[in-house]
Order: sequence, then C-alpha cells, then structure tokens
Amino acid sequence: MPLSVVPVAEPTSGKTPRAPSPRKNALWCLAALLVGVTGICAWALAFPSQVPATVGEIVEDLTGANPNPVTLQRPAAVKLSAVAELGKKLFFDPTLSASGRQSCASCHSPGNAFGPPNKLSVQLGGPHMTLEGYRPPPSLMYLYRQPNFSIGPDAGEADVAPDLAQLASQAASTQKARKNAGAVPATPAMVPQGGLFWDGRVDTLQAQASVPMLNPVEMANTNMDDVSDKLQRTSYKGDFLKLFGPNIFRSKDLAISEAMFAIARYQVEEQSFHPYSSKYDYWLEGKARLSQAELHGLRLFNDPNKGNCAGCHLCKASADALPPMFTDYQYEALGVPRNNKLAANRNPGFFDMGICGPFRIDLKGQTQYCGMFLTPTLRNVATRHAFFHNGVYGSLAARRT
Repeated sequence: MPLSVVPVAEPTSGKTPRAPSPRKNALWCLAALLVGVTGICAWALAFPSQVPATVGEIVEDLTGANPNPVTLQRPAAVKLSAVAELGKKLFFDPTLSASGRQSCASCHSPGNAFGPPNKLSVQLGGPHMTLEGYRPPPSLMYLYRQPNFSIGPDAGEADVAPDLAQLASQAASTQKARKNAGAVPATPAMVPQGGLFWDGRVDTLQAQASVPMLNPVEMANTNMDDVSDKLQRTSYKGDFLKLFGPNIFRSKDLAISEAMFAIARYQVEEQSFHPYSSKYDYWLEGKARLSQAELHGLRLFNDPNKGNCAGCHLCKASADALPPMFTDYQYEALGVPRNNKLAANRNPGFFDMGICGPFRIDLKGQTQYCGMFLTPTLRNVATRHAFFHNGVYGSLAARRT
C-alpha cells in the first residue's frame, strides 16, 4: 500500500497581521465624508424644499430654485359654451364699430396679452379711426378675479349696495397707512379699491364691454340702437336667434345685454385670458429656476426698504393657493407727469383726475380721491409699451426711475 506524503506546514513567524495605518483610516473617512456630502448636496440641489430652511436658502442663492414651492390652483380648461362662442365672434367683429374697422381685439390683442398691439401711448378710434383715446387700454387678462369697487376695508357680501359717497365722507378723516411689502397695515386701509377701468367706474365684464361701444374716441356708435342694428346685420345673427329665441331683437336693450353678456362669458371661459403660465408661476411651483439677475430683482421687489414694489403689487400665492395677481386692487395718487403728447392734454383746462372725474362722476365731490388711479396688475407687463393712466412712459426702465 503506497504511502501518501503530507506536506509539512511551514512554521509561522509568530507575528499578528498589521492594522491599517492612521493615515489610511483618515483617507477612508474623508472619502466617506465626501461621498456623503456630495449626496446631500445633490439631494439639496434636486429637492431644495426637502432640506432645512437654511440649506434651502443657500440653494436658492446658488441655483435660483424656490425652496418653498406651492401647488397653484388654476381654472380648469373647458370647452367654450355656445354663448362664449358667440362672445368670441363679437369680440373680433369690427363691424360693430362706427368705422367698421375696430373690434374689441383691436385694442385688446390676444397676441399682446389682450392689451394694445402697438407702441402708441393711447389708441386711435372714432368714426374714421383718427381720434386719440384718453387712457391706455388695460389688459383684459385675469379680470374675472377683479373685485367690485368699494371704499375702505373689505366688508364681505352685502344685500344692499353701499352708498359710495357716504363711505367716502366717512373715510375722509382716516389717515392712509403706509404700505410695506409683506406687512399688514396697523390701521385699516380706508381707500378705494376694485372695479374696472382706470377709475373703477363699472364692476362687471358685461358693463365693461359696453362702454367702448358708445365712446366717441373708440367704437363711436351714436347710441345703443346703432349697436342693436349692427347686431342684426352680422353674419352670425342666427346664433342670437338660436340661443335667445326668435324675439330677441324685438327688444334692442335685451339684444345688446345678451351680446355684452356673451363677450363676458368668452373672457371668463377662454383659458388664454387666465393661463397663469409665466416663469414666475412655475418658479412658485418649483418647476423653474430664476437667473441670478431675476432672483436679485425679486428680492429688491419684496424688500420694504428698497423697491417695496410688493407693497402694492402682491406677489405671493393666496391662502387658498390662487396665483398672485401682482396688485392689491387699490388706488394710488402717484403724481406721474402730464403727458403733453396726448390730444386731450393740449387743452390746458383738461385734467384727468381719475376717481373724481371726468369720466366717473359719482365721486366727483370727493376731492380726497382726485388723482387716484387703479393699481394695475404687473402680469405680462413686459408686453406693454405704455405705462400709467396716461401712457407717459414707454418702457419699464423709464417707469422704474
């Protein structure tokens, strides 16, 4: 039987394995720390809202990301109703004007945020499209959120219409509080607020649509009978009959009322009047990042000791997550220079005093409001070329100074 040879193990030296050096341990710890920090930084950069506030502010400084995003509530996109479709036809129809060349869209162009499509201080109109208007047409966007005209703090819903002259008299002795960005005034703001046009003289989109129809420097119809006659000659007269019945034109007032209502419905239902699709909206939601210049501008805008713009042009989402409107809907007397280029201002006796005249007459005796005009929204302001109630400035740079 063959013998197997078992290899003889070499004797050990009796030494224990050498432990890693302190230098190697330090390098490994440093590497792990770097990996951890890199991971945390990457997480903070990607999700600034999910890190401590101090870290979020640093990320905002570096990247322009919003560390406190919100989910904004926008109106749902809907198919236009039959009434709104009729309103759309009316909105773009120049035959409703005395000149036959001016429609609502002439001064409120969809391609220019439903504002003027040119660089004129005021728009031309009248029977021959040669007469200057008195004020720059405001944008029609987002007007569905415009509150009714009132004086003083919001009184909520009321069954009886307020007596504006009485409210004005009561508020006359109340000192107006200074408005600061991000701060609530210590005393109630007893000031005019809400309403449409620069002087708030109407409250509804329906009434707002009817005013240019008779304005001699706009659509320049002689009276509402002229408007009714034009409605009956439109190519879409059948839409009126279908929607409102065969007797709709027997009452001229009713036909005009339904026409203006249809225009209002178009403005409410058509999503392009209130898209809330600006970069700022997306930044609020954490879907966009501001450049360093934009971020710096926003901070100046909100700083009560510097720009203090947000004192009037509110830029935060509401408590119920509605997008900001960049206005407090109040009226201010800023004392901007007289625009001597306007035809109306060539008359040295003409003064546009806003709330107390000449186009609004119910508060003409409340002289404490003379020179006050509505604070406009700053949404889509970069598309405009005429600023303030008389278009005296033609650029944002001039407006800023």
